[in-house]
Amino acid sequence: MKYLLTRPEKLGQTVVLPASKSISNRALILHALSGADNESLHNVSNCDDTFVMRRALDLLSAERATAVKPGADTTVPTIDIMAAGTSMRFLTALLSATPGCHIITGSERMRHRPIGVLTDALRRLGASISYEADEGFPPLRIEGRKLRGGRLDIPGSISSQYISALLMIAPLMAEGLELHLTGQVISRPYIRMTVEMMRQYGADIRWSGNRTLHIASRPYTPVPYYIEADWTAASYWFEIVALRQQPTDKIVLPQLFSRSLQGDAEVRRVFRLLGVRSWFGTTTNGETALHLGYSPTPCARLDYDFSRIPDLAQTVVVTCALRGIPFRLTGLQTLKIKETDRIEALRTELRKWGINIEAEDDSILYWDGPALQRHGDIAYLKPTAGTAIDTYDDHRMAMSFAPAAVCIDGVTINNPEVVSKSYPHYWDDLRAVGFGISE
Repeated sequence: MKYLLTRPEKLGQTVVLPASKSISNRALILHALSGADNESLHNVSNCDDTFVMRRALDLLSAERATAVKPGADTTVPTIDIMAAGTSMRFLTALLSATPGCHIITGSERMRHRPIGVLTDALRRLGASISYEADEGFPPLRIEGRKLRGGRLDIPGSISSQYISALLMIAPLMAEGLELHLTGQVISRPYIRMTVEMMRQYGADIRWSGNRTLHIASRPYTPVPYYIEADWTAASYWFEIVALRQQPTDKIVLPQLFSRSLQGDAEVRRVFRLLGVRSWFGTTTNGETALHLGYSPTPCARLDYDFSRIPDLAQTVVVTCALRGIPFRLTGLQTLKIKETDRIEALRTELRKWGINIEAEDDSILYWDGPALQRHGDIAYLKPTAGTAIDTYDDHRMAMSFAPAAVCIDGVTINNPEVVSKSYPHYWDDLRAVGFGISE
């Protein structure tokens, strides 16, 4: 399938974003570990990633309800998390720390995404994990047990999902966990999100300095929990406003929290530099919501460290490239192990529009701006339509390139259905605000 997108005439709508995928997946794990009932968890995301997480947790709950007698001849259950990287990491840790034997696997891409750092760490804490195929990659065979815990050193430069996976099961460990992060620590907001949510569920967790976390061996407490809207999903609406450059535009995004656990709330700061005003106000029914508008004062160049907010990189790269704003974005080392190699995917797709961005050290993307410049007056030729954008089974490739339709006469997106991973109604929302979308 492919979609052809055409621009809207004006923007002035309210858009209800999906619930946060990051918070949903953590809340589902913490809810399960606390023994809370499902009715006390509110506004859970309906995206693919949370679907496979819920399906796996439902399977584990059903297994507990129909406990098999020791020694019975049973087939080892297989849990397929498809392309959900967060679910793979969180469930690998959860399965290691709870009774039962399981095989966890995923899509073809997932079976080539490394997980050795996490499995090695879990083994050092007492887990029983073996590889069913290639060493260091799913599928995994996991025999759950009470983990010993203790002190663990782990690089802070790895995916924060590995760290969060270890933290969330730490209260179940016999000795608790002292987790020391070595080297550069990236994606701190996601670690902070996990820590704060664990505290809300009653965990005894504290920092010692800014590199060591101490988690006591203590059961979680069930609590009701409401999940806010997704700030990463909001970024595509910031992008649309930035690309349209119309001071009369206004987008209203309810259910976002001004004091958010989500690191990607930093999107407000980034896009302020790219000409988007944002403020919290009320809707016609009195609900607090984020309002977006255009301010014609973008920066002349963007230099920014994305180590805290790597999921915003694609949105910002496309915005800068189409606005003709030179940039140098650092801290992108985790992009190569996402749903696709996002660094190369961005470079490949932007070349289709005549925009050649450069990469450095697998962690930096930079671009010196449009090729045509004279006396500081940029004569920037907008890229023309005609070449379809590939999405590489990556939801964020589809969602970050689609807004280009506001300044390119027709944008074609291949495999648009990939957005179901995090924002299932993305295309419906674009249609609702006036984008033309045809197959």
